[in-house]
Amino acid sequence: MELWKPVQSGWKVGPMIHGRRLIGRTLALVVLAMFLVAVASESGVATASGSPHRTQSGYRQVSGDGGIFAYGAPFAGSAAGDPAACPPNTTDRNIPQGTCWSMATTPTDQGYWILNAYTGAIKTYGDAISYGDRTKFNTGGADTWPTSIGITPTPDGKGYWILNQGLSGFGTVQSFGDASYFGDQSTVAPQGPPNGEPVGIVATAGGKGYWIVDSDGGVFAFGDAGFYGSMGGRALDAPVIGIARTQSGMGYWLAAADGGVFAFGDATFGGSMAGKDLNAPVVGIASESSGSGYWLTGLDGGVFALGGAPFLGSMADQLLNQPVLGISAVAGGIA
Repeated sequence: MELWKPVQSGWKVGPMIHGRRLIGRTLALVVLAMFLVAVASESGVATASGSPHRTQSGYRQVSGDGGIFAYGAPFAGSAAGDPAACPPNTTDRNIPQGTCWSMATTPTDQGYWILNAYTGAIKTYGDAISYGDRTKFNTGGADTWPTSIGITPTPDGKGYWILNQGLSGFGTVQSFGDASYFGDQSTVAPQGPPNGEPVGIVATAGGKGYWIVDSDGGVFAFGDAGFYGSMGGRALDAPVIGIARTQSGMGYWLAAADGGVFAFGDATFGGSMAGKDLNAPVVGIASESSGSGYWLTGLDGGVFALGGAPFLGSMADQLLNQPVLGISAVAGGIA
């Protein structure tokens, strides 16, 4: 239906209901501080900015069994050692690659959430706090439960949104903690099934909205999220698998399974892997925190650093219990 081609309609959806100072000592300390900064700069050592707990720009991969592989970012644990957390398969659904498809990083980069696609349960690590999940809403047979596709946090990390796909095929959103609900595909297009399946969600810079992207490249903007274009209604060589936003939130990148990347708004195209001989399909994209580039990850754990994003390592050519299904960074999107 025409309704499901945002590139032509430009979806933009608004909020839904739902004693004394020692001057000499102070000057000395100031001079010392300036000296240390100068030395750090001269020696190539990065000085801290923003949160004192932030690390250098890095990323983490998540595998289907909840395994976490961290590069340039702290490792705070994984769900791989707990077979009940991310089982490799289920009795009522065929999920052979594992049940943990996505993760999200806290704003401090000191923790993360791992989301179980089957049950909707969330496991927390580091400074990540659970604010609830959809498990309490799972009723009836498990074959009727929605599938949890992705998770994206609020700017302060005190809440998050979960993107689900139900039997209708629509991408529906649940909000937890200080995350507010701004609508989803079921509220804007209830007349018929979508052209693609929901594959990713990412929040705006201010946390007053979010984007949902479908496998056909259609982008749906909610709250204060701006619509900057999409691949909906266009011929694709491979389905879109995820979305990542720019630092400003005034643009985003879409990634496809063949490594293709599509830039919209103030997102700068930094290259892609389309047309390259890949060992495995691309399954995720995350943007680098400075906004200079992005990373793609493949099912085999390979990482491709593009547009100025640094390559810090990958699981390519390593023996994996379950394939890598997503990648996450502080300012990136979730796939």
